Amino acid sequence: MNVQTILKSKGNSVVTVKPDASIPQAAALLRTHRIGALVVSRDGKAIDGIISERDIVLALADHGTAVFDMDVARLMSKNVVTCALADSVSDLAALMTERRLRHIPVVERGSLVGLVSIGDVVKNRIEEVESESNSMRELIAGA
Repeated sequence: MNVQTILKSKGNSVVTVKPDASIPQAAALLRTHRIGALVVSRDGKAIDGIISERDIVLALADHGTAVFDMDVARLMSKNVVTCALADSVSDLAALMTERRLRHIPVVERGSLVGLVSIGDVVKNRIEEVESESNSMRELIAGA
């Protein structure tokens, strides 16, 4: 299984936010879309960074209400780990676990084409295990 398999199932829609957006605007997008991270992009294709609910909470703990006057560019992670459509889901799971990442943008030919969350990876793995289990049951029942 590869990343493209996940995106075929969940879709490739990505909610983005501009770097100059305010933190309250970013928080509103997270809430509206019921998601945990936003890709920061000036044009919806190039990745400038990523900002998560965790980033906002940590900044709130460090800076208090001054966070509400900050823009996304100040809090976003700039060194974004990305993956490609052809990357294997098992490699992606290992990378997410090793680097403690919950969201990884998918990039093809330098352009943002999707976003994969740890939940997507876990769901894919459960479906894969269930499929293997059903196949084994059918094999045993037919023997």
